[in-house]
Amino acid sequence: MQTPRLLTWLSLLALAPAALAQEVPAQQQAAIAVATRTIRPEAIRAHMRFLSDSLLEGRAPDSRGYQVAARYVAAELEAMGLRPAGPGNTWFQPVPLRKAVVDPAKSSMTLIADSPGPHPADQALVDGRDYVFPGDVVHAQYTLEGPVAFVGFGVTAPEENYDDYAGLDVRGKIVLTLYGAPAAFESTLRAFYSDDVEKTRNALAHGAIAMIDTLLPEDWQREPWEWSVPQFRMGSTNWLDPAGTPHSAIGTLARLNRSGAEMLFAGAPRSLEEAFAAARSGQHQAFALPWQGRIHTVSTHTTYQSPNVIGKLVGSDPALRDQYVVYTAHVDHLGTCPPIAGDAICHGALDNASGVATLLEIARAYTHLQQPPRRSVLFLFVTGEEMGLLGSDYFLQVPTVPLQQLVANINIDEAPGLLFAMKDVVALGAEHSSIGKAVLRAAHELGYTLSPDPMPEEADFIRSDQYSFVQQGVPALYLSDGVAAADPAVNGLALEKKWMVTRYHTPLDNIDQPLDYASGARAATLNFLVGYELGQSNDPPLWNPGNYFGIRFGQHRQAEPAK
Repeated sequence: MQTPRLLTWLSLLALAPAALAQEVPAQQQAAIAVATRTIRPEAIRAHMRFLSDSLLEGRAPDSRGYQVAARYVAAELEAMGLRPAGPGNTWFQPVPLRKAVVDPAKSSMTLIADSPGPHPADQALVDGRDYVFPGDVVHAQYTLEGPVAFVGFGVTAPEENYDDYAGLDVRGKIVLTLYGAPAAFESTLRAFYSDDVEKTRNALAHGAIAMIDTLLPEDWQREPWEWSVPQFRMGSTNWLDPAGTPHSAIGTLARLNRSGAEMLFAGAPRSLEEAFAAARSGQHQAFALPWQGRIHTVSTHTTYQSPNVIGKLVGSDPALRDQYVVYTAHVDHLGTCPPIAGDAICHGALDNASGVATLLEIARAYTHLQQPPRRSVLFLFVTGEEMGLLGSDYFLQVPTVPLQQLVANINIDEAPGLLFAMKDVVALGAEHSSIGKAVLRAAHELGYTLSPDPMPEEADFIRSDQYSFVQQGVPALYLSDGVAAADPAVNGLALEKKWMVTRYHTPLDNIDQPLDYASGARAATLNFLVGYELGQSNDPPLWNPGNYFGIRFGQHRQAEPAK
């Protein structure tokens, strides 16, 4: 359910179209004309064809294919006449990374009866059937043991009067949580509390020693166990600080299949089905399970560097050019995947060769303007998004321009419009800041309506690089596909869901899938126009008064942006 605040925001477009149209100045109309003429469907398709080719090996951050892709992007930016904005006036910001891949044969999870009852002394869970480990970037070998407690979604949200930990002491315990967050939460707040890093921080704050999770049955339909296991076995990756320590290396220690969760719930005060029902109804819940858990992991570590690619367009206003509107798109993908029809390359055509291609053409449109926008524009192509938003997080922790000078982020991931010709778009994050006003004007100018998040259960607000900016207090936007197709015979939402369960993170996300490049180019113009307005406006974007994310993260940017 959407909050009244979001519904009010969305209704502005319907209530005042004439006023919105009158606010678009002649210079902005000229910019629209440039973007429409410059951003070509054929160019987007050509970039995607190259970046998703098998020769690039799926663009895993530690692969030669990724290095080729990064150099392709840098060459394109240089050819456009943009300036390098990496360290030492280069195009590349090397990101030091450590990857951990678990050895299933040497790792184990065992349940030991923690209370009298009809339990065998030990129950050994089976890797790949009952559980899967993601890899431990901190320890080559690690053993952990403690009693297990179930804490629902594992969420503590005072502003929602919700706490799954209420009434239970979990100090010294391993906590089992359900993936996600209560459905009654507003979409982006639900996404925030679904973040496994945030959940783990909450668990540790309550005294727990680790967090493991499982999924509701309906979530397993979207992410089947057979699909999840290979994803986890690809390993975990974190960026390294100067001391060689993995940054913020916390998260889910293990994922349980339904069979593993049922073993933990044997003899529990509530059945697993009852726990599912309580979670669906929004009841917070916490109770001890009658087991000790013993977890042992052995992981192989690999250390390497993978670059972000950064270019910039210097703003035209001497008073504002030290402020930056930042566009992002991630270059990386997964490398190899379980094969389909003999193809084991995870091509990542839509995810995210499409975003890179779109951002390259947006950058080209900026270079064709008669005059750059007043603020500078940073074009940031990042690594390690698939591994946990690593490249964007590294850039914000080790920025090549001062953090206080970054005024807004526009992220492009699975570029909108390519699956079908859209009548609407979803503007994740726009409702939290004054970026929303720019989105409303640009959408109206290009003939789009705006819709609320049609799939809040996907937690998209935290799953791509815009969230790294939000966590550092920078207002951010992620435009994604709407659900209303221009062709009334096309069910946009059904197409989106089908793509997620048949092509996402598989070799079938390739250049041969049916894509509408003309529609993608039109949506690219929308991303261009929003950024152009943010670059032109007198004032930088601000968090809305009382906004949750502005309050929680705004302290990271307490200093005023340079003027």
